Amino acid sequence: MNNSNAQPIIDTSASSKIGFKSLFANDKYNPEKPYFSQLSPKAVPFVEDYIRKQGRELNKMKEWGRPYFDVYDNILSQYGVPVEMKYLSVIESHLQSRLTSWAGAVGPWQLMDYEAKRYGLRVGAIDDRMDYYKSTQAAAKLLKELYGQFGDWLLVVAAYNGGAGRVKQAIRLSGSRNFWDLQNYLKEETRTHVKKFIGTHYIFEGGGGQTTMTAAELNDFKANTITANNTALADTSMGTLTIAGRYKSNVIAQNLNIPLPMFNKWNTGLDKALANGDTFAMRLPKEQILLFESKKYDLLQESIRLLLEGK
Repeated sequence: MNNSNAQPIIDTSASSKIGFKSLFANDKYNPEKPYFSQLSPKAVPFVEDYIRKQGRELNKMKEWGRPYFDVYDNILSQYGVPVEMKYLSVIESHLQSRLTSWAGAVGPWQLMDYEAKRYGLRVGAIDDRMDYYKSTQAAAKLLKELYGQFGDWLLVVAAYNGGAGRVKQAIRLSGSRNFWDLQNYLKEETRTHVKKFIGTHYIFEGGGGQTTMTAAELNDFKANTITANNTALADTSMGTLTIAGRYKSNVIAQNLNIPLPMFNKWNTGLDKALANGDTFAMRLPKEQILLFESKKYDLLQESIRLLLEGK
């Protein structure tokens, strides 16, 4: 992995946007200012056109795509990759696991067979590239490796599409590591791919700084959701733990040996809150909090698996 382990852990918070220098006008994102006003002026015309053409469909994906995005967020974060890079899978495959390109790329991340094999995935009759978990782990490793080479996520998107060699050549010919300066030395397909990523990034992030919620959705949720804080039990044997991710209440209750009606009484609104992308202050007996902490990764994976299976 080209010394990728030597790279610093990347801040994956939505407000930092570290590594997206070419995306913003001043090479830096300020969460206190409107997102669109900070876009590089060179990105604005394409983004406006992309919103007109793809905005409706992608806004629908904010709802039906949440289980997939939860898988991506969890795995990308583990590898120190910004969760925003999940939008690469959106433009690569529209989150379709069985999609095969004319070039032979397969799965939600459209991995080529040689890249898949390099990261230990099976290809052929059993093709791990179609597995959301395994393919995302391989994609995360590849993305982190490319970032170690280029230090800018837009250049990573370009390299993911057109190859690292072509991006290195464009850097050499242009004398710049800024996407907008070197884009004309890339193939048109690769230039367009990067701009699609920018447009998708804006549609998902620009509305409210949340990965899968717009500001209006977030405000509406906070105004209408009843959380456990509103019905807190004044019991000293209980503790509170803030969680995020698509956990399912029945999975937590079953694995912690808590009757589901009792768990739901303590945690009214948990499923709705987590489905909407918010955090939730989960109440549990204090002795069960440590048990949850020891099992939380497995509980999340089981919850997401059931969601993907429609259960």
